[in-house]
Amino acid sequence: MPLSRRRLTAGLAAAPFIAKGAHAQPAFPAKPMTLVIPFPAGGPSDVFGRHLAQSLTGRLGQSVVVENKSGAAGVTGVDFVAKAGSDAHVMGMMSASAGAIMQHLMPKMPFDPKKDIAPLTLMVRVQEMLVVNSKLGIDDFKSFVAAAKAKPGKITCGSAGTGGITHLAIELLKHEAGIDILHVPYRGAAPATNDLIAGTVDSTLLDMSVSLAHIRAGTVKALAVTSNTRAILLPDVPTMRELGLPKVNSDNWYALISPGEAPLAARRKIYDAAVEALHSKEVIEAYAAVGGVAVGGTAEELTTFLAAESAKWAEVIRFANVKLE
Repeated sequence: MPLSRRRLTAGLAAAPFIAKGAHAQPAFPAKPMTLVIPFPAGGPSDVFGRHLAQSLTGRLGQSVVVENKSGAAGVTGVDFVAKAGSDAHVMGMMSASAGAIMQHLMPKMPFDPKKDIAPLTLMVRVQEMLVVNSKLGIDDFKSFVAAAKAKPGKITCGSAGTGGITHLAIELLKHEAGIDILHVPYRGAAPATNDLIAGTVDSTLLDMSVSLAHIRAGTVKALAVTSNTRAILLPDVPTMRELGLPKVNSDNWYALISPGEAPLAARRKIYDAAVEALHSKEVIEAYAAVGGVAVGGTAEELTTFLAAESAKWAEVIRFANVKLE
């Protein structure tokens, strides 16, 4: 059975997608569509979203317009989609922060993740890397751990913000490696990278796409990829699994979602077009160029994945006692 015809969710498979009898459903999409990207323009998520929107435009027969609605670590954009009710012409991207982390940190989420959004497909995985300033004098992960143990709390490590996946990845690394490094939160990956290059912060743990150009230029050095597989674009960088820390796996990711009340038939059409796009050569290559791995699995697989990610990061939040600032 082709992947695009596999069931969206356990219940979705049994639901009728084509109205029978005299009451035909209106054609979908009937107007231009909106893809909400929950982060500012110009970042990695924006690149992934715009490539998908362009590909969906041709496959859905209507233009797909991108709207950037950032805030609250991606929660604001997802909430906009959730509040669209039954309008399937609104869809969005959901990040790890909004989909698996913030529900354990925010006193009250503005939407119910289990009711107000409909998971469609996992769009892309983005590998993260532990990177140090080249002038620090640390050439490999073993030396990094040794330096951290020799000077507890002295080596600094920047993240894209408190409570985000890059922060939790640092806490997971500290726990599994038995080291004490000082987390330095930034308002985004760009300022963290700028301070890394300037030497203001010793290291960062960020999406590979953010550090890639600087790694290639030699201004920073990649010590490890926090994933189960090596990065295609940086094949010489070892994985945490290879370094003896298999639990330090913190791939970032983005999923495609619809409003929770969107009609099943409309969701099916979006899903089919999205999976076809994500399996296309042009999208795969565009994502790979910035360190992303296109996925395009079923909604049922995504639902299972979201539950596992939520449980995983909830445990890290608990043992690291993470609080929002």
